[in-house]
Amino acid sequence: MGDMSKAATRRKAPLQTPSVYDSNAIRDLSGALNALLADTFALYLKTKNFHWHVSGPHFRDYHLLLDEHGDQIFAMTDALAERVRKIGGTTLRSIGHISRLQHVEDNDADYVTPQDMLAELRDDNKDLVGRLREAHDLCDEHEDVATASLIENWIDESERRVWFLYEATREKHAP
Repeated sequence: MGDMSKAATRRKAPLQTPSVYDSNAIRDLSGALNALLADTFALYLKTKNFHWHVSGPHFRDYHLLLDEHGDQIFAMTDALAERVRKIGGTTLRSIGHISRLQHVEDNDADYVTPQDMLAELRDDNKDLVGRLREAHDLCDEHEDVATASLIENWIDESERRVWFLYEATREKHAP
């Protein structure tokens, strides 16, 4: 077989990453992680959208906060996708794939008040914590401690974002 035909054969070969998980675990874990990955990309873009479009007297504080949150959220994406591949699954391939799986609602409004931006992101991050916990439970079912340990850190980071966004949206602080 010539070099060109060998290359063509390899291109058609399915990705078959060796895995310690059975096919049901790979399907379940990959599905959950890909949904989390889609949500992470959607939340990242929404956070950056609000970072780019925030205005008002607290502009600098909110702009920097949302930039920090965006960086933290984006940092999850590669680890999520690589974890899917490590367990033997395949992961997202396009923006369309993300849009089919995401739970985070897009916000395409021309103008959103800073308080509404922060409140919306607070709720999105809180919802993400719930989905991370569900994925953690699934990891426990399949004895996937490596993914579970990653998720535990992401839960902590997401809860911190919820806390910061909550505090930034409070009208009055108790004495």
